[in-house]
Amino acid sequence: MTDATAPIRLNKRMAELGLCSRREADEWIANGWVKVNGKPAEMGVKVMPADRIEVDKAAKGQQANQVTILINKPIGYVSAQAEDGHEPAVTLFTPQNRWAEDNTRFFFNPQQLRGLAPCGRLDIDSIGLLVMTQDGRIARQLIGEDSVMEKEYLVRVAYHGLGQPAPTGQLVRMDDDDPVTTNVQAVFPPAMLARLRHGLSLDGQPLKPARVEWQNPEQLRFVLTEGKKRQIRRMCELVGLKVVGLKRVRIGKVMLGNLPVGQWRYLGPHEKF
Repeated sequence: MTDATAPIRLNKRMAELGLCSRREADEWIANGWVKVNGKPAEMGVKVMPADRIEVDKAAKGQQANQVTILINKPIGYVSAQAEDGHEPAVTLFTPQNRWAEDNTRFFFNPQQLRGLAPCGRLDIDSIGLLVMTQDGRIARQLIGEDSVMEKEYLVRVAYHGLGQPAPTGQLVRMDDDDPVTTNVQAVFPPAMLARLRHGLSLDGQPLKPARVEWQNPEQLRFVLTEGKKRQIRRMCELVGLKVVGLKRVRIGKVMLGNLPVGQWRYLGPHEKF
């Protein structure tokens, strides 16, 4: 347990206060934009919770120019760096791909590509809402170690279960050559749905409770507060389901909405996660 009265590094304290990311804090300290108790801060200095931290207007001005963009990522693009010949989603961030209905008052500038980082994964074979930001405060909010941000997905599934009892009491036997792809809800055992909600483990660790419900007979709605690699696909495999389509539709309070696949828009000043 961390001692709340112990001194901590200034950059960590600034991130805890929501002023900026640790990396930004180091940059601001190096630029002479941070004071502690009225005196210019030095790199690596430690502070107490009661210490007064002041930030120069120049730092706040730099922060005000940072952008956050929302992309409806298509299949075939990776979230971060290019890999195996696949393009990263950031290559979609061009003036030509900006959504025509984006009414925010930002103008595209190539400088906005500098330091633009994805906030979380979205698999190469998944589509939907991907957030990319220059703002360390938003990155920490979405993917920080203490983040509990909700992420919502629509997941189309087929049932490959073997020897599972259907709600009628009959034994449903199927394999990869004969999955159930229509009215999956009718044959998927309620006990397995309960396990999707809570009771599964990945990589030797129990998963946090999830909200999982049928959106329609072939599609589940997942709401997660964590983001392990290929989590939903792996969860489904553990209960005899195969994901045949996955779309992220919400992160926190921000919805994908009508943003077309392959296009992007700026996060508006009024929008909060």
